[in-house]
Formats: sequence, C-alpha cells, structure tokens
Amino acid sequence: MSAGETLRYLVVGATHRTAPLELRERMAEGADGTPLTEQIAGLELGQVAVMVTCDRVELIAAVADPEGAAAVAMGLLAARAGLARDRAAPALRWLADDAAVRHVFAIASGLESLVLGEPEVLGQVHEAEREARRQGRFGPELDALCQATYRAAKRARSETAIGEGPVSLAASAVAVALDIHGSLATVAALVIGAADIAELIAGKLREAGLGRLAVTHWRERQAAETARKLGANILPIADLEAGLAGADIVLAGAGTGRYMVTRDALARAIRARRRRPMFVIDVSLPPDVEPGVDGIDGIFRYDLADLERVARIGQGERVAAATAAWTIVDESVAAFLRDRVEREAVPAIRTLRAAFESTRDRVLADRPDADVAEATRLLVNRLLHGPSEALRRAAAEGTEGRDLEAMLERLFGRRGDERKQ
Repeated sequence: MSAGETLRYLVVGATHRTAPLELRERMAEGADGTPLTEQIAGLELGQVAVMVTCDRVELIAAVADPEGAAAVAMGLLAARAGLARDRAAPALRWLADDAAVRHVFAIASGLESLVLGEPEVLGQVHEAEREARRQGRFGPELDALCQATYRAAKRARSETAIGEGPVSLAASAVAVALDIHGSLATVAALVIGAADIAELIAGKLREAGLGRLAVTHWRERQAAETARKLGANILPIADLEAGLAGADIVLAGAGTGRYMVTRDALARAIRARRRRPMFVIDVSLPPDVEPGVDGIDGIFRYDLADLERVARIGQGERVAAATAAWTIVDESVAAFLRDRVEREAVPAIRTLRAAFESTRDRVLADRPDADVAEATRLLVNRLLHGPSEALRRAAAEGTEGRDLEAMLERLFGRRGDERKQ
C-alpha cells in the first residue's frame, strides 16, 4: 500500500444464509487442520480479523483493493473446503465499503445470526479482534470499525428488544424457571434419564446460576456419565420419590415408554414441600410424567409443545424489534462513514492552512511597508493565482469545469443568486 492510500472495508466468506454447515466446517477446519488464521497471515491481505462460529466463516478486513483481496480470500476458502473456485462460488460472497460496515454492525447486533438477537455473537466479535491483535493483523482502520461496531451493538441491544425473549427450548425452560422461582441460586433440580434435550436444559440452568443438580438413571454407568458432564450429584433410582420432594425443578427425560413420575408421587412430594412450587419439565415422547398432574396445586408442568410455544412468542418479540434494530444499525453506519470522511479531510485542511500561512508570510516579507489595503490585495491575488489558472485550464479543456465550480461553491458558500449580483 502506498503512503496516504485509503484502506477500504471488506467482508468475505460464507454464512448460514449462503452455505450449509458441513461446507462451512470444511472451510473453517481445512483439509490438513491448519487454522484459518495461520493461512490468512501468509496472504498479506493487510488488516484482517477472522470470525469462525457456528453461523459463519468470514474475514473482516481493511484493504487497498477489496475486489482483489476478495478473490484471494475466496480462493483460499474454496481450497480449504476441497472445492474448485467455481464450485464454491455460490456459497461465498463479499461486501465492500458501506455494505461491509453495515454487515459487521448487524453481526454484532445479532441481526445476522441464525438465532435472531443471540447475545454470544458480540463476544465472538471481541474474540476475533483479540486474535487479530495477537497475530499482528490489526490496525487503526479495523480498530475504528470495531469500536463503532460495539457502540452500534450496545445501542441495538439497549434500545430495542432484539435480545429479549427466549428463542430456544432450553432458553424457554430457563425463562419459565426464573418466572417461577426467581433467582436460581438456592434452587435444586433433578434430571431423570439422559435425553440430550434434558442435558441441554440442565446445562442452561447451570449457566443461569442453578444452585444444586442431581441425576438419576436406572443404569448406574449412565447416571455417572451424565452427572460427570453436568457436574451433578447422583441420586439412586430407588430414591426417586424422595428426590422429588427435594427438587424445585424436575427434568424428565427417560423415554422408557412408561410413567417415571406418577400423579400420586408428585402429590405426595408437593405435600412434603408444603406447597412450595415445583417446575416439572417433561421432554420425553411418549411422556415420562403421568397425565393429570396439572390439577395439583403448586405443580407447573411443561412439555415440549409448551416450551416451543414460549420460544415462538420470544422469537416473535425479537422479529418485531428487528426493524428498530436495523434502523439503529443504519444510523450508526451513516455516522461512522461521515466521521471517517471528516477524519480523512483533516490532513488536507492542515496542508491548505499551511499553504495559506506560507503565502501570507511571503507577502509580508516582500512588501513589509504595505498598508492593510495593499497587503490584503496582494495576498488575495497570490492565493487565487493557482486556483484561477486551474479553472482556466479546465474550462479550455472542457473537463472538470463544472465539478470544480460546484466544489468552490461548497467550500466558500457561494450561491447562484450571489453570482448574479
């Protein structure tokens, strides 16, 4: 890059909108397992941050030639996927300038995620920045973009409901648990069985601050394995009914085809709990929990359909908020680009000021005895000499004349009505 050359923003890669997961994974992992960040370092693309998540494999860059850099990057991603460039082309795309800036702002705001409004993506942007800094691929242009990105994302998430409302089954379960019990710090949960969705929900409850967790399974080895993964205690299956009384949340995921939790057992458990509420989540098909428990005072039973309904409501709330979030993103993009143009103009303004000061000094040196009127006349003549000659040449050549005149009007505030006076 030559001195003073302006770098332009570029985003290139594949997302969940353009490529299936299997292809994105191949681009991320590479045929020989070489990290994408290492191969990017050898391409001399300039300032580059790499985002590899479940939703995307994208390069965020500041480069002199976006089209050329995009071609190089797409060739690399295609090769990592084991495909010829033309075969991989439909899965890859690149954006430059304001479109690239808008895309990055939207990523951090959760607007480009498979799960609308997901909060994890902002941390992923931070991680991409940290890795780029660590490998020496970060510079002032990317730094300015990142700082503006974080401001835009903060506005989108604080001024809209884009990140509110659960949009997955596990998040829905956590939301209901918080509604029922408030803080989960003193709450105890019991997992019955080892269904994947039950483990996922239990893990999310842990992340939300769940105080205690126990696992029961009719196979001791399976109970031990599930407990190890979740960091939970083991409850012998023979003690299941006693365990129900101590559980504020019951996650039934046995899937045995018979009722692991009967109505009578829950009635006895709720009496032992002195009607303290119990959240019962039945994620098995056929169900693990006997029908009719909904009539027991203090029991709040949800199955998969109930959790899906909560998730749909949350998704609807986020979709409604997306329009407002996009407005914030577009406002932020316009402000960032305007600020960048203004910053780029600063050196030119300094140069112009220095030239004017130098001309003034020469006039005063040449005519030290000139009065104010004569000195200002000489100064105006010298300042206008170069621009006047440029305008005459442009007029004679028939090129740029109107553009130069329009620029002068913008610089000095002249209007058509003033020219007529």
